[in-house]
Amino acid sequence: MSMLVSYDPFRQVSSLQNEINRLFERDFDTTNSQMTAWPMRVDILEDANQIVIKADVPGMEQKNINVNVENNQLTISGERKFDDEKNKENYHRIERSYGRFSRSFSLPNTTDTGKISAAYKNGVLEVTLPKLEKAKPKTIQVQIH
Repeated sequence: MSMLVSYDPFRQVSSLQNEINRLFERDFDTTNSQMTAWPMRVDILEDANQIVIKADVPGMEQKNINVNVENNQLTISGERKFDDEKNKENYHRIERSYGRFSRSFSLPNTTDTGKISAAYKNGVLEVTLPKLEKAKPKTIQVQIH
């Protein structure tokens, strides 16, 4: 006796779409030309005196975060390790991302690279990029004679 099997031509397309979506959930690390395991999200704000980059790096220890400046390029990188490797089989789900991450930013020529500072608090890394004095806006009073 033969069985009838329904054919779904889009079953393979759905599988391919899932694989493509999973690929684009990763970011490209330009320092070592590899895909990073998890994307580091940032906010960048600027005022007259400085540029501030706020990066989400939850669950990280300060010693595992690197901030480097070289050739007018700021790179924030590090690695978040899965600490409970011996009990990994007991987990029902592991959705948080682990592994290496890296983001690089081109710095404007107005940045005073000698005064860059970084602080880490509550899972947020804040990198402050002060502007050079000559780059800060100046107000000039107009004299009337």
